[in-house]
Amino acid sequence: MSFCAKETPFVQHKNLFASGRWYQFSFAMQMANIGADVGRAINWKKDENMLKSEAALFRALELIDYTIIDPRLHKTGRRRELGRVRECLVDYFFADNQYGSSDDLLNNYFMYFAYIAAAERGR
Repeated sequence: MSFCAKETPFVQHKNLFASGRWYQFSFAMQMANIGADVGRAINWKKDENMLKSEAALFRALELIDYTIIDPRLHKTGRRRELGRVRECLVDYFFADNQYGSSDDLLNNYFMYFAYIAAAERGR
């Protein structure tokens, strides 16, 4: 996968990517940040504000793409997992939800990473 932040018109986190700061975060921290945007997308969807929901989801998808190309993940199964997570999010928000995702399922998935990231920070 070749991905370049400056080629993507909807890039929200260009500096985070270009500076390499995203790759200084642990995997759990990356996933917790992705989960925060997924949570926002879910909350805005519940409030029927689809513009804000989609904006939050696009930010989450962008961070997933950055994480997929993280060189630290090349020898792990996490790239495949991230691809599936991305697929499930797109299916849930934009398609027929053939995977049977729910707000609770998605929030719970990412919550585990938030707990790990908080433990890493000593909280």
